[in-house]
Amino acid sequence: MLKNLSSLEHLDLSYNNFSRDLSVFKNLTSLKYLDLFFNNFFGNIYVFKNLMSLEFLDLSSNKFSGDISHFRSLTFLLELRLWNNSIEIPSSLAPLFNLSKLQNIYADNNMIYNAETEKHSLDTPTFRFRSITLSCSGDGGSFPQSLNHQHDLQYVDLSNINFKGDQFPNWLLENNEKLQKLNLANSSLSGHFQLPSTSRRGLLYLDVSNNSLDGNIPNEIGAKLPSLEQLNMSNNLFSGGIPISIGDMISLEILDLSNNKLSGGIPRHMPMGLLIFDGSNNRLFGDIQSSMENMSHLVTLDLSNNILSGGIPRWVGKMSDLEELVMANNHFEGPIPMEFCKLNRSLQFLDLSANNISGSLPSCFSSSILSHVYLSRNKLKGPITGFFNSSGLVTLDLSNNHLTGSIPNWIGTLFSLSYLLLNNNRFEGGIPIQLCKLNGLSLIDVSNNNLSGTIPPCLMITTLNDSSHAYYGIPYQYGNYRSFSADVPIEVTMKSISYFYKGRVLTYLSGIDLSCNKLTGEIPHHFQYLRDIIVLNFSHNSLIGPIPPALSELYQIESLNLSYNYLSGNIPSQLLGLHFLSSFSVAYNNLSGTTPERTG
Repeated sequence: MLKNLSSLEHLDLSYNNFSRDLSVFKNLTSLKYLDLFFNNFFGNIYVFKNLMSLEFLDLSSNKFSGDISHFRSLTFLLELRLWNNSIEIPSSLAPLFNLSKLQNIYADNNMIYNAETEKHSLDTPTFRFRSITLSCSGDGGSFPQSLNHQHDLQYVDLSNINFKGDQFPNWLLENNEKLQKLNLANSSLSGHFQLPSTSRRGLLYLDVSNNSLDGNIPNEIGAKLPSLEQLNMSNNLFSGGIPISIGDMISLEILDLSNNKLSGGIPRHMPMGLLIFDGSNNRLFGDIQSSMENMSHLVTLDLSNNILSGGIPRWVGKMSDLEELVMANNHFEGPIPMEFCKLNRSLQFLDLSANNISGSLPSCFSSSILSHVYLSRNKLKGPITGFFNSSGLVTLDLSNNHLTGSIPNWIGTLFSLSYLLLNNNRFEGGIPIQLCKLNGLSLIDVSNNNLSGTIPPCLMITTLNDSSHAYYGIPYQYGNYRSFSADVPIEVTMKSISYFYKGRVLTYLSGIDLSCNKLTGEIPHHFQYLRDIIVLNFSHNSLIGPIPPALSELYQIESLNLSYNYLSGNIPSQLLGLHFLSSFSVAYNNLSGTTPERTG
């Protein structure tokens, strides 16, 4: 039918499931508008080269292949959309130099290649781009000098192309006064980041992350780029301090300076409208009691892995929208401020681990929306008084502190709990049977305490399939932005070695560690609730009785440690069926008989 419509000028087949032969289009020579977005069309794009009246062409999200040079005959083309195909595109865009009317090209997720040695009839482009998005993984050779001839660019995305260490193209900012978005992330750029000679008030978005840019961030960045809403300079080699002029960017909402070599203090005045600030993994130092106090709209604050000191600032309690607070691996000291209790309606993720925080846990800190708490490797003392209403809690890591008292019975009401780490404290009393109510538990570590009594036989362990439990990301409403460092590593002792696991790996890890306590009685004889377990450590207790043959039901187990107890009898031969078991210790017990041997 289509091939007979030779006078057709407008054709829209988008959002369907068409997959037929492309030859049906080659006779539609009067077409000015062709939209095939989001179908299953496949084949070589050369069939479109005869549609020389085209002004708009959208082939996005199909299975097209072929070289972009087939479009050089489409001299009336104004807009070209090629997202998500397998089309071969030279980073120079030289085959399109003759398309003088072309204003917009969107070609993300195709096959970029280096064509510097190819010869073309034109040395400079005749097109005048407004938008170019060419985010593709591949070798792009040198940064495309054809863009040096463009002066009307508004949107530029050349991220993820390997430009082999080319210098930062400061001329892009210099030549294009109308530029609104510039994304050069992960493009193998090097050298200094340079600003234009005059202000670019139209620039709203700048991303130069994941490159090898070095030197200082220019002091006048706030004056030259005053209207920025998002600035990402993370994962580079920037040194020096955070420019004070960043505080003049009154529209800035997202600022990511993480993973650089920045030093000095955090400026006293930062943009009041900031929603996300990531300064993690730098060399920032000093007290922050008087810094950032005006940023009352923050949703995410990550200052982890620096050299910051002093007390945890009380102004955090004024940030009524704060959802994620990460200050781990610094030198903060003193108590957790009571003002944190004002965050009970917003805070979902808290990481203050690896500091020198002391005092007790605020009893008022018990938010129902709190999902992940990491307070390990501090100097906290006293009983667990907070979190009793934190029904949404997935991770509770209070390990390596000086906490005392008993493990509270109300912990059995935290029905979302998956990771419970209370190891290396001074807890006493029994393991509460209420833990058996938590059928979503994946990891329990209460080792190195003073716990006594028997092991509850009803403990349940599962492996997680929902990876959202393992780490926390930026809320979707703040745009397509990376997850911050909230995939905090959890320390697990496995095969007599301490490992740190984080992110998706945790979804496959399950275990119970009750070692180094004062537990008595026999090892439970039924393990129907533990069949997914990978790590089981009951060592360094006072357990008696036989090694239960039912341990052979733990088909996934890799590490089993029953050493340093008072176990007696034989080693059950049924354990030979544990094919994944790679670490097994029953040393320092009262076992007798022969060790079982695999036959055949």
